[in-house]
Order: sequence, then C-alpha cells, then structure tokens
Amino acid sequence: MRVVLMGAGHIGQTIAALLSQSGDYEVKVVDCSVVALKALAHLPVKTSLVDTSHVGELRACMAGFDAVVNALPYHLALTVATQAKAAGCHYFDLTEDIAATRSIMALAEGAATVFMPQCGLAPGFISIVAHNLSQKFTDLHEVKMRVGALPAFPTNSLKYNLTWSVDGLINEYCHPCEAIRDGQVTEVLPLEGMEHFSLDGTEYEAFNTSGGLGTLCDTLKGRVQTLDYKTVRYPGHGAIMKMLLQELGMQHDQENLKTILRKSIPMTMQDVVLVFVTVSGECEGKFMQEVFARKIFADRSETNPLSAIQITTAAAICAAVDLFREGTLPQKGFIKQEQVALPDLLANRFGSAYQQSRQVESIG
Repeated sequence: MRVVLMGAGHIGQTIAALLSQSGDYEVKVVDCSVVALKALAHLPVKTSLVDTSHVGELRACMAGFDAVVNALPYHLALTVATQAKAAGCHYFDLTEDIAATRSIMALAEGAATVFMPQCGLAPGFISIVAHNLSQKFTDLHEVKMRVGALPAFPTNSLKYNLTWSVDGLINEYCHPCEAIRDGQVTEVLPLEGMEHFSLDGTEYEAFNTSGGLGTLCDTLKGRVQTLDYKTVRYPGHGAIMKMLLQELGMQHDQENLKTILRKSIPMTMQDVVLVFVTVSGECEGKFMQEVFARKIFADRSETNPLSAIQITTAAAICAAVDLFREGTLPQKGFIKQEQVALPDLLANRFGSAYQQSRQVESIG
C-alpha cells in the first residue's frame, strides 16, 4: 500500500518507522523542515520538502498514492483532507479538533474513499475502549473516559513536560468540550469539572478538555445518561493553566503562550500514558461497572528510545491504517473510531503496543 505521510515531527517519525519497516507499505514523508526529514535518513522511506501551508504543493505530493496519513498540526486537518479527496486518496489523521472533524465528516458524504480522523490516543484508542465496554450493557448509565500523557519525573510547578504538540495541547485547553448530561448532549467549559483520584498509589487530578470524546456523543446519545472525557494531570496543573489562560487572558494570545511553553517547559522522552475508562449500567439484570485501566511506559532503549505518547499515538493510527488495508474496516465514507473492535485493534501488529502495557490492578 502506498502511503504519503504528512508531518515528520515527534509522532510522524514513529509512524514512518512502523509503516516502512513492516514490509507492507511504501512510504513517502512530507514536511516543511529539512532537519525533520533528515532524521528519517535511516528508514526505507522517500522524503519531500514541501510548504505544508501551500494547497497546491500538498495536492501535488499526493499523486499516485493510495492513502494520506496526516500528522500535521490540527489546523491543517481540513485542508489536507480536502486535497486527499481531490487526489482520490484515503485519509487518516490525529486531530482532536471538533470543528475539523465535523467538516471532514461532511466531506466524506458520498465519497468513494475513506475518511478516518481522530486516530490517536484521545480521541482514538480511548473511544474504542469505551465503546467496547458499553456494548456489554443493556442499559447504560455512565461512561467516564480519562487519559493523561504525563512526565514520569515531574520537577516544575506545572508538574508537566512537553510530550506532544503544543498546538494540540493549547487547543484542547481553550475550546468547549462535548458531554452528555442527563441524557442530553451539551457543552461544558475546558479546565472545569475538576476531580481527584488515585491510581497505583499516585494522586492525580482530571478536568474537562476538548476533543477527547471523538464522535462518541453522537454514537451514544439516547443510550447513556452521563458521558464525559477529562485529561489527567498531577495535582496543581489545572489551577496554573486556568490562571494563565483565563485570568491573564492568554487564551486570546495563544501564539505567545505557545512560545513561552516551548522555551520554558522542556520536552521529555521519559513519560507515561494513563488510560482509565469506567462504564456502569444494567448488565444481566444487575447494576454493574466495568473498568479498563492501563499504564503505557516509554521505551528507554539506548539505540531507539520512544516516549509513551509516541508509542501509543503512532500505534493507534498505524493499526487503523492496517485494519483498513486488511479489509476489516469499511472501504469508503466516514469511519468513526468506535467502529473499530477493541479485540481487532489489540490483535493487530501495531495495536499490540497497548497489550504490552501494564494493567493497573488497584484503584483508589
């Protein structure tokens, strides 16, 4: 299968490695950075230096390929998807942006190719897990989805290190969040809904952020009373971000905030991804609860270290592409994440990265 991968950043490099080394994909990687493309020199991939903000250049580099895998910043999602449709390419991305996803859904109507956005960790894997658990219940009461990409060794006041896109991070902190309350689809404010819990003896906080639910609100409306998604952080993080964004007004000056974060908050490869889903409702005549709790750790190999967010995000989108290639998923139109069966994903050669994680045994 011939794939053009848009973006050679932190996640894109891992996607390129997984697909190109599998033996089933011919991969060309497109980016606007010479440095990023040079980092792929050890892989069996072709590279192309392209102005990714230029529609014509994007369209031209898709010619002759079967699929586009988009790992560019979220604000380019609709542009790339539109060009993929014009080129007759199947489309997969990692966006968490709600507006972009809705526009891509409209773009997919009547299309002869596949459009599958939100193929990462959250949205993405978390939606697959939640939907899988929900199928066990005849009457759904509550679905709670919690995900965190956290430094293994927090040292600053934010108790945070940069582990993925700063653009995506600020986007999810600033936009309204979808939820279901009392059976009705609604919007809630980001950074609100603070809760605290412990897992494996570590204390965490969780609060509303945008995009993590994917399309689950549409899928489960009319079936569930309460559905929400919250981002997990170490205690104190939410209060500082609320002060920066809301009290100091930096939600209206996001570019400066991103610059500050990139300069002041170091990146880390030593991270951990936490996935925590609880579903409750009627099951075989009893009020029951099902829990899925995992921690996925970084690969600290000296020759090829990978962060946990690289592993989980790249594994999820590569598994989606692979399941499509194998014919397990629909071959045209819009594909929701929850159309992927969790057993299929975990059995996939890429999705198995989630099987290698450690299941959390105790929750407090």
